[in-house]
Amino acid sequence: MKILIIEDDKILSKTIEQCVKNNYDTDCAYDGEEGILYAKQGIYDAIILDLMMPVMDGYEVLSTLRSEKIFTPVLILTAKDALEDKLRGFRVGADDYLVKPFNRQELLARLDAIIRRTNGNYTNENAIRFNDLVLDLNSRKVLCNEQELVLQGKQFDLLEYLLNTQNTIITKEQIFDKIWGFNSETSTNVIEVYASGLRKELKKVGYDQYLKTIRGVGYIWSK
Repeated sequence: MKILIIEDDKILSKTIEQCVKNNYDTDCAYDGEEGILYAKQGIYDAIILDLMMPVMDGYEVLSTLRSEKIFTPVLILTAKDALEDKLRGFRVGADDYLVKPFNRQELLARLDAIIRRTNGNYTNENAIRFNDLVLDLNSRKVLCNEQELVLQGKQFDLLEYLLNTQNTIITKEQIFDKIWGFNSETSTNVIEVYASGLRKELKKVGYDQYLKTIRGVGYIWSK
């Protein structure tokens, strides 16, 4: 899973990144406008958003995202602890609100909660299910009717992304940015290699039919 951190204080941004790195991949934006550009990529499972930023504050960022139909769950993380600030945050579309200084375990718990609430595929056992197919996000194992599928490298990440975006076409660019990252030195051609390998493994249990290629665009997981 991937988190976007929008925080203008680079030292604090790095601290947040360190807090969540064992659970999530991260990208960082250091002002509101940059944060919106990142968020529009549609590759994040959640956004951690500061309120007090130059150029465009967090309220404006969140309001803009929601007005543009970007409903990625947002956790506001801020030093503003007044009730009116919290209420305003929820009114413009926040999913949760945490005041600095924060406890690492609480931050992780709140992130997990807003992702789980937003995405019905997440359960308390931290797994994703599709019919008899089960992805265990802790062990990174994939089972289907007690048969384990052997996924190589980032095939697990690709399958996780597909299941979390069911019935939605995801482009190669979105997949690349989500799984390999903006700064990767490889090319989007690698996606076809991983998709082909994933499809062969899924075929062993009859689930390759759900992974569909949209020629020239990307992929979709659908019945």
